[in-house]
This record gives sequence, structure tokens and C-alpha cells, in this order.
Amino acid sequence: MLTTKSPLLAKTASRVISGSTINPAARISIILCQYHSPSSSFNTHQARSFSFTSKSPLQTTQSLQITPTVPRHRETKQSWPHPVYTEKQMQDIIIAHRDAATFSDKIAINAVRLLRSVFDFATGYKHDPKVASGEKKAGDATQFAMTEKKWMIRFIFLESIAGVPGFVAGTLRHLKSLRTLKRDNGWIETLLEEGYNERMHLLTFLKMHQPGLFMRLMIIGAQGVFYNAFFLSYILSPRTCHRFVGYLEEEAVITYTRALADIDAGKLPGFENARAPQIAIDYWKMNPDAKVRDMILYIRADEAKHREVNHTLANLDGDLDPNPFMTQYEDPSKPHPSKGIEHLKDVGWSRDEALSK
Repeated sequence: MLTTKSPLLAKTASRVISGSTINPAARISIILCQYHSPSSSFNTHQARSFSFTSKSPLQTTQSLQITPTVPRHRETKQSWPHPVYTEKQMQDIIIAHRDAATFSDKIAINAVRLLRSVFDFATGYKHDPKVASGEKKAGDATQFAMTEKKWMIRFIFLESIAGVPGFVAGTLRHLKSLRTLKRDNGWIETLLEEGYNERMHLLTFLKMHQPGLFMRLMIIGAQGVFYNAFFLSYILSPRTCHRFVGYLEEEAVITYTRALADIDAGKLPGFENARAPQIAIDYWKMNPDAKVRDMILYIRADEAKHREVNHTLANLDGDLDPNPFMTQYEDPSKPHPSKGIEHLKDVGWSRDEALSK
């Protein structure tokens, strides 16, 4: 597109365009802004929008857009296919809490309470304390109100942080295995899979809502602080860190249970009939017509699984004990730790249970 009031400029631009070789795979647009004569009615004192172009009356901008020959995004196979959950298994998920029995447990739970208070303040979230204690059902909580947008902000912030511990722990155990020239007893894969699963939660919610600049900056800052704090803490006490994540997942189950109750109570009409994003349908192998509520059921079940896994790992000796969630048991008919939730232990398996044959 060529627009100008100067015949000389038009003639010069035409020569440039006709004499150049243009790649057919590219779309080139050359725009010559109009030359305004002194007699023009244009107000030179009018506020200009922010730009990187010259302030002179004649402005020339050339933009080159090349259409890619291949799509930027390709479908790939999942590194960790998600286990199949039944409707009954997901409906049976309950809010549960493991009592802090040791000094290490008390450090972990107090750290979670501190993080929870900061997290609630950052996302504008409040919940009825009686819901967490089990004195009141989530659907009966009327003291605090959450909108669809508030829930999405909370979900995105929560999952952006929840994906950190698994990869930090997996990385440190991987490096230790290399450094000591010893096997890891199967812990690394479960930890990395947990981080991968949390990231899939985040990617799913991002298909429904895009956070603003302020929230993105908060996520960057929170990740930087939390990653380094968890990294140093895991070096000092892996057991305390796994207990910390177990308590953190307890809070996540409360959050998603409250969200489901709000949907069922008609408080979130935007979620009631909304279709789940395709990425969620593919990842959890859901029905093609699955709704957002169905998706949140799967996510809550995942958080309950992480709760079980980390409370169990906190009961084990990380240097000696094998990962029970990767173990092949002699008698599969008996309840044992597994990748699924068919034998879910809300507060984790004891060491004797996890190591039994």
C-alpha cells in the first residue's frame, strides 16, 4: 500500500518496489505516511501516541511478515500418560489432614500456613476456616464470595507455584545419583511426573484465562523466591520438604473442593455449562463433551494423589527405601501404593505399609 501527496516520493518508492526481489513466501508492506504541507489543517501540537518512529513530518515504516511454512505448534506424545480415574474414585475424594507428630512436621505445617496466608492475600481469596476443619460443608460457606475471575487468578497462581517442588526435588536427587554413582531407587520419575502434572493444570487454566501484567510479575517474583527457598530446604531436609508439599496439597484439595461446591450451588454460572478446554480432554482422556466441573474433579483428584505421595515419601528413608509408587508387588490383589487412586491413602502410607510385599 503506497500513499503520499508527493509525486517525487511516489515515483521513488515505485522504483524501489519494482526493482526489488520479493520472496513469495513473505508478505511485505511498505507504508509511506502522508507528507503534510504547511497549509495542512493538521494540529502539530496534538498529543502523539508512543512510538519508535521519527518525529519529522515524513515517517517511513517498513514491516516484514513471513508466513511460516510449518505450524509453530505440533501435537506430541505425552511423556507421562495420565492414569485413568473413575467417576466414583473422583467423587470419593475428601478433605483430610495429617496431624503434625514430629518437630519436622510442625516446621512444615507452619511454613504452609505462612505461605497460605501470603498466597490468599496475593490472589484475594478467603475461605471459611470451618470448611477446612470439616465442621461445615464447602457449599454452606457464605461468608466469602469468589467470582469466576477470582477463581481463575487463584488457580493460575497456585499451579504456577505447585509445579516447582517436584522438579526441584527430582533435579537434586538426579544430581546426587550422578555424584554418588548410585541408583535413585525410582524416586526421580515420580517427582518429575508430579511437576509435569502440575504444569498441565496450569496450561489448562491458561486456555480459559490470560493473567494481566501485574499477575505475571507476581508469578515471576514468587517463583524466584520459592524455587531458591525450596532448593536450599531440600538440601537440608528432604523429609521436611515432602511433608511440606503434603500439607500444601491438603490445602489444594480444600481449594478445589470449595470451587466445586460453588459451581454446584450456582454461584459460578460461567463455569456451569462451560466446555473443558481440548488440552484437558486429551490429557485426562475425558469425554468430548466434558465440562469445566468435570475437569476440576480430575484436578482435585490429582492434588489428592500428590498429597498421598508426598506424605508417604516423608515417611520413608530417602537414601535407602525404594519408591513404593514405582514398585511391582508380589500380591497385586492387596492394596498397595500405585500411580492411580484406586487405593488412595488420604494422609499417606506408613513405612511398613509402603515396603510390604
